[in-house]
Amino acid sequence: MADISASAPAASNGGARPTAAASAELLREAGRRRTFAIISHPDAGKTTLTEKLLLYGGAVHEAGAVKARAGGRNATSDWMQIERDRGISVSSTVLRFAVGDVVVNLLDTPGHQDFSEDTLRVLAAADCAVMVIDAAKGIEQQTRRLFQVARARRIPIITFVNKCDRPGVSPLQLVDHIEKELGLRATPVTWPVGTGEEFCGVIDRRDESFHRFTRTARGSKVVDDEVVAADDAGLEDDPRWATAREEVELLDAVEADHDPATFEAGTSTPLFFGSAVWNFGVDALLQALQEIAPPPTARPTTEDVVRPLEAPFSGFVCKVQANTDPRHRDRIAYVRICSGRFERGLKVLNSRTGRPFTMHHAHAVFARERQDLPEAWPGDVIGVVGALDLRVGDTLHAGSARVAFPPIPTIPPERFASANNLDARRHKQFRSGLQQLDEEGVVRLLQRGGIQDPRPVLGGVGALQFEVVVQRMRDEFGAEIRLDPLPWSVARLIDLEDAKIVEGDGAGVALFGADGAVFAVFTESFQLRRFAKRHPDVQLRELVNTASDVLAG
Repeated sequence: MADISASAPAASNGGARPTAAASAELLREAGRRRTFAIISHPDAGKTTLTEKLLLYGGAVHEAGAVKARAGGRNATSDWMQIERDRGISVSSTVLRFAVGDVVVNLLDTPGHQDFSEDTLRVLAAADCAVMVIDAAKGIEQQTRRLFQVARARRIPIITFVNKCDRPGVSPLQLVDHIEKELGLRATPVTWPVGTGEEFCGVIDRRDESFHRFTRTARGSKVVDDEVVAADDAGLEDDPRWATAREEVELLDAVEADHDPATFEAGTSTPLFFGSAVWNFGVDALLQALQEIAPPPTARPTTEDVVRPLEAPFSGFVCKVQANTDPRHRDRIAYVRICSGRFERGLKVLNSRTGRPFTMHHAHAVFARERQDLPEAWPGDVIGVVGALDLRVGDTLHAGSARVAFPPIPTIPPERFASANNLDARRHKQFRSGLQQLDEEGVVRLLQRGGIQDPRPVLGGVGALQFEVVVQRMRDEFGAEIRLDPLPWSVARLIDLEDAKIVEGDGAGVALFGADGAVFAVFTESFQLRRFAKRHPDVQLRELVNTASDVLAG
């Protein structure tokens, strides 16, 4: 991992307003930050693009092998064993590195829809998103769902159209598809010349240069694009060139040009075309992230007060992960800094509990690699080690005046299973492991009757989510478990006093979360509707917050 730390300053309580000089430094440092998430449908090439951004950003030397700069340990974004076994991302990862004067916090998200909730948590911490689209498949279900969340949060989106060297739809059709499916104005920055096997490069509409497409050793090394002026491309008599020029002229005529105002408002998306597996278009995307992706801005709190960047330190926990270092069985909380300057040893309050917390051990994070971090600024996502009392969504702040950021959205459970401990001698590991996975947000740990159940209920979104639980319980906590499916498929949040009504009605079951949440669960949607009709005074609430109600359907 690149060394982006500075000499450690003296710790302070972080609660006082900074001086004019300190404010100027803070705004300057915040302006250097680019914090973005990569979202896509499975198999669109998200993980490949992530590794190539690391390669071109200088964070790693070779894509595929992906070695950490300072050592021989693997530092891929997919670091969990189940990810390597299956070739998919099942957990979000923070990858922090420097590119020139810019500090990048790249938030890699799971591509599989069963892990959508982890992606939602990460999107809450992002200032921008890169949406990866397969040139042949266009907007797919998971892409659409995640886009809706990003739009609800007004997160600007840069689109990377991947796999242009494979058969796909015409680029004009793809632009029309994006605009119709997402309601976004597409503003191509680069434009392909040829498609599929006929793909030979892109035209950069900003300076009319031509970037020639070449295949290079499976893209494992950085290779500079061959860039020539349009007149020197040598394609004057090539029908692919004539078609591309006509299409560019059409884009010019309709003024489909990148507009910073509509981009930052989340109503337009700049498009970049390329092929991540061959590194093509990656460098242009990385430059765009430095130049047009927004730096952090002031964020609203639950009191509808916008907290300026220069305010005393504040941030929120967007993810909790255990056992990133299996040798120490540790627990790390990922904190997105929203305001103020972080210094090692900073004393803060947890808004949820009111308890003080001293941030002694904070790290810059690069997947499972870590580096001591003496200071950090708004936009950074830092790893706080040993944070046993921190939960996803917790706000941390300096000073006595309470600060709370809006809750992170969550998705209603759609699948349920009872957890069975297969070895009574491992009861402690069984309980502590499930509790840890609940606190991480991997699954929801639920109890029937509000008492400790020897066969607790787990709630999740998809089947693969439960497979991860079984494997992690075995590998990380030494507990062999069996999950038996339960018939419920619909869940709603209810008040505690309404639990008896649900149980008495017989149509549903009340389940109690470890975090105090109470759910009414039903086998089918029609049972929910019948219950609601019989008990109109019982509030049956979606779990997602207002900003993400689009997910409810």
